[in-house]
Amino acid sequence: MADALNKGAVDLADPASTLVLLRANAVVGVTGFFAEDGKTLTSVGIQCAVCHSTVDDAYAPGIGQRLDGWPNRDLNIGAIVALAPDLTAFTEMLQISEAEVKKAVEAWGPGKFDAELNLDGKAFRPDGKTAATLNPPAFGLAGVNNHTWTGAWGTVSYWNAYVGNLEMHGKGVFYDPRLDDAEKYPVAARTKQGHKQDKEDRITAKLPALHFYQLSLPTPKPPEGAFDSAAAEKGQVLFNEKAKCATCHVPPLFTEPGWNLHTADEIGIDDFQAMRSPDERYRTASLRALWDVEKIHKGGFYHDGRFATLNDVVKHYDGHLRLDLTDQEKSDLIEYLKSI
Repeated sequence: MADALNKGAVDLADPASTLVLLRANAVVGVTGFFAEDGKTLTSVGIQCAVCHSTVDDAYAPGIGQRLDGWPNRDLNIGAIVALAPDLTAFTEMLQISEAEVKKAVEAWGPGKFDAELNLDGKAFRPDGKTAATLNPPAFGLAGVNNHTWTGAWGTVSYWNAYVGNLEMHGKGVFYDPRLDDAEKYPVAARTKQGHKQDKEDRITAKLPALHFYQLSLPTPKPPEGAFDSAAAEKGQVLFNEKAKCATCHVPPLFTEPGWNLHTADEIGIDDFQAMRSPDERYRTASLRALWDVEKIHKGGFYHDGRFATLNDVVKHYDGHLRLDLTDQEKSDLIEYLKSI
């Protein structure tokens, strides 16, 4: 395959090429299952890596060494779902038409997924934008409480069990009586998603090893030239003092040790996504690898990418917290953010 690629003799958009790559186990996060003839694809399985890993493009765009824990911000999950020949799993669960299902998932766009649509059926925000959130990084989580964008869903292990059972529909056991709240989670309560008890459990025994592996993934270090060192030194002082960043983003975790949740009013944004969560709060995201806006933070910052740049984030808090930062101070602070 490599030789053929070098000669320009491979069409990567050709399904035949996809089959070759699947047989070689060369597609990150995807496993192909073939008939006895070794040629006929019978089914496809996906893993965590399909959304939470990418490649370094070392060979060509989209081809290279694995980067586990890096969010796949190019993958259009909704578009893939919409192509499914049978969407009855969605139509029956959400009690809406196939056209409405496709409208909801096609609105997600690249790098986004709505992990709570199956609970509350809220496909769109009040402003008409998709309710989907960005695929988050899965590295640098050791010591960080609460795994998701919003309040108190649980730890890394909780979310692994949740996704394995309720999103990927694996065979297993999942328990969360909070999902019995018919007012807050009408879909989950009706379908009893908080009380999943499959006779065969293929998930639970795998959770410890998966948890250990995820916690072992280090935060990528910024490459040489990714930030201005002199400016970053000044920015660090601002981070810890005048800009008040360290009040919540406590070094070296860069989130609060403990219950790292805040109301929408505290951080100065709308409460739509927070209200979908049990504690109705936003998690203090751990500041990780902010230097990489081409892959890790492609699509923006915050849960829904509402801030396109770090400058937008700093400007938001400067106004919301009335910090009165100068333009130079904002610039220095951004250089420090890119260094951590």
